[in-house]
Amino acid sequence: MEGKNSPADIVLGLDNNLIDLAKKTGLFTESRIDRSQLKLPIKWDNNIFIPYDYGYFAFIYDKTRVTHVPKSLDELINSSQPWKIIYQDPRTSTPGLGLLLWIQKIYGKNSAQAWQKMAAKTVTVTKGWSESYGLFLKGESDFVLSYSSSPGFHLLNDKKNNYAAAIFSEGHYLQIEVAAQLATSKQPKLAQQFIQFMLSPTVQKTLPTTNWMYPIIDIPLPKVYQQLAVPKKSLQFNAEDITQHRNHWIYLWQNAVSHQ
Repeated sequence: MEGKNSPADIVLGLDNNLIDLAKKTGLFTESRIDRSQLKLPIKWDNNIFIPYDYGYFAFIYDKTRVTHVPKSLDELINSSQPWKIIYQDPRTSTPGLGLLLWIQKIYGKNSAQAWQKMAAKTVTVTKGWSESYGLFLKGESDFVLSYSSSPGFHLLNDKKNNYAAAIFSEGHYLQIEVAAQLATSKQPKLAQQFIQFMLSPTVQKTLPTTNWMYPIIDIPLPKVYQQLAVPKKSLQFNAEDITQHRNHWIYLWQNAVSHQ
């Protein structure tokens, strides 16, 4: 980010895992947005960062290639099945950070051992989502870290039903994407109007089949979503805890995978 010299009025695309870090920059100001219509898996009390969509991290697989599907993250990691996995770097990718937090949430003090076992099945760790998903589609892995709604893209656009999300019994880590107004905005009124517009049905109804994320207001989902598996349990860390421990958790990940 360009800091206080930025000509921008708003920032889109930060998520719930980064909002405390973003708040500490002092670059953002509170929004006077009507949040009464928000419909999220969790309660949202933040007045600076306003949600506009959400989704669940998940491992996607090809049903023609994977016949035995793991029912838990623990099974994926610890199974004797010779599965190949691709995921993203938690230092450069929000899904990668999501996986870091997901594993930390489930394994806690045993996360390093979980990462070591994951490393034995890992083909590569990419900088971003596009690269990893592209490799997966080329058949380079059995599983790729993405979103539970990702198979919907293939159903709608490719007319293919062979991709699915593995739903895990421990639950799935939740991502909420947010918008925020910069305190230095020269058009604060327009910035507020734009953020409010992001919560309107006009915008919200487009997100499920463009961004492939769930809307944050109560509107009907596209029919393709009826064919998608939905996690029954969402997992999340407090934003302040992430800021406090993220660097240490990244160190544990780096140390574990480098010694594999």
